[in-house]
Amino acid sequence: QVQLVESGGGLVQAGDSLTLSCAASGRTFSSYYVAWFRQAPGKEREFVAGIGWRGQSTYYVDSVKGRFTASRDNAKNTVHLQMNRLKPEDTAIYYCTADVRQIGPGGEPSYWGQGTQVTVSS
Repeated sequence: QVQLVESGGGLVQAGDSLTLSCAASGRTFSSYYVAWFRQAPGKEREFVAGIGWRGQSTYYVDSVKGRFTASRDNAKNTVHLQMNRLKPEDTAIYYCTADVRQIGPGGEPSYWGQGTQVTVSS
């Protein structure tokens, strides 16, 4: 099993940057594919980004391509989501998730963090 704890959310203005972090417990973190999801009020949950087991591959939803970058450090059991040029429509609760299988849009990860709020004002 793995436990995930997100941090780094907050209130920023449009155009600003923010980095979310996800700290994972467990000694086999490299066995887990990690993905970020988000959910805005009144909207369905949305896949944002995924990063492979060794960080060698990443996948992004079209709306964040070129603005968001996912990275991971397996030695430190951490994953980051660097978010640049934030827009009001990026406002949501962001969740770090993990699974031994690859996670894509529509996926159902086995493990979820508690979420961190990101609010982007216009």
